[in-house]
Amino acid sequence: MSKLAASLREAIVKSGLKDGMTISFHHHLRNGDYVLNMVVDEIAKLGIKDITINASSIFDVHEPLIKHIRNGVVTGIECDYMGKVVGDAISHGLMAKPVIFRTHGGRPAAIDTGKSHIDVAFIAASMADEMGNCTGKYGKSACGSLGYAVSDAQHADKVIVVTDTLAAYPLNDFSIPEVYVDYVVKVDEIGDPTGIVSGTTKITRDPVGLRMAGTAVKVIEASGLLKDGFSFQTGAGGASLAAAVFLKDVMLHKHVKGSFVMGGITGFLVDLLESGCFQSIMDVQCFDQKAIDSLAKDSNHVEVSASHYASPFAKSAIVDSLDVVILGATQVDTNFNVNVHTNSKGLIMGGSGGHSDAAAGAKMTMIIAPLSRARMSLVVDRVQTISTPGSTVDVVVTQRGIAVNPKRPDLLEKLKSAGLPVVTIEYLKELGEKINGIPKPIHMGDKVVAKVEYRDGTLIDTIKNVIDD
Repeated sequence: MSKLAASLREAIVKSGLKDGMTISFHHHLRNGDYVLNMVVDEIAKLGIKDITINASSIFDVHEPLIKHIRNGVVTGIECDYMGKVVGDAISHGLMAKPVIFRTHGGRPAAIDTGKSHIDVAFIAASMADEMGNCTGKYGKSACGSLGYAVSDAQHADKVIVVTDTLAAYPLNDFSIPEVYVDYVVKVDEIGDPTGIVSGTTKITRDPVGLRMAGTAVKVIEASGLLKDGFSFQTGAGGASLAAAVFLKDVMLHKHVKGSFVMGGITGFLVDLLESGCFQSIMDVQCFDQKAIDSLAKDSNHVEVSASHYASPFAKSAIVDSLDVVILGATQVDTNFNVNVHTNSKGLIMGGSGGHSDAAAGAKMTMIIAPLSRARMSLVVDRVQTISTPGSTVDVVVTQRGIAVNPKRPDLLEKLKSAGLPVVTIEYLKELGEKINGIPKPIHMGDKVVAKVEYRDGTLIDTIKNVIDD
């Protein structure tokens, strides 16, 4: 017996895919992914229409989706993140139905509970055997963890593994077992692994970013959370990565032994593990080659599913045990709400990912961002889009001061006692406006182009179409 299909077309036909169905993809190959475009092109050739794409993330490499939306092949998108190329088209009203934005925890929660049904899941795997045991840790297109694909594999009606490296059966060190897989397709290339790394996964050299990173670590020290058993998540932005480097120095100096580190895993977090600062890495997604290599060889570097990482409906999730998370922001408002979905012009260029999941679970959620970007102020009266509610944000760190959420008087006192430059969020808003001026209102239409769901599936905000001046 073999589950090998002769071609992608054959696998799609055998899956029974029809008009109006939902297909899914994971994004571990990030901007190097070939599989989503490959599959949707084949679906278009088969004459199938009215397809909803449930993808953990949409990147700029997926620009061909725009033509497939225009020709009626794709009529719906559900995702956790959307890059600016497709996001710009959606923001201008390209699609009749609104995009559904979820979080990295909310997406598997919706799939696991049946709220979001997948008819056919396509899993890009860098190595697989003919029965469907597959992984992202090995092969010429290795991408590391396949954590975002696990719920898709477990709950989709049909599962197709697409690989460019076939292994002899059985592939022992698998991420997803054959019991969930219906068909396996061998293609020439599933993607370009160099596309995993983006400009956001490099440590900043900007003096402002480095200053903020140093301040962020001082906030962690002052909080009282930096002690044996400490757990930590950081994003992959330049200043956040610099904070991870500075944190390593402090932990080594103070002989602090942390429990686990997680997030989008980079070589900087691998350094924290290998230097003995943490006992383990919990990995739902690798962001660079060093992280991929570490996952393949180090038993203390553990691959986890998106449900295990952050589902609010799981019996427990890793984010529930977080001490500190460092996150970025496009905007923060005076109620500490955070926007990471839209830019200063109201255009879609991101998404929550695990932002609001980690913020909800951590004992201290820290936003680190410059007070100004491109002559636009970070702090506003009301963010353009609420991605993460202010009730889950504790502190905002900028190069011009630190604002503490009034709900945390305990943290405010600790930071003041440590001599840190604590100011009010209103002060940061006023200072930003003094430097940059008050921006002109954005012209938005009446059409809802996207709905933003909180991690529990409730509607937290909507995004309307942009009208160009």
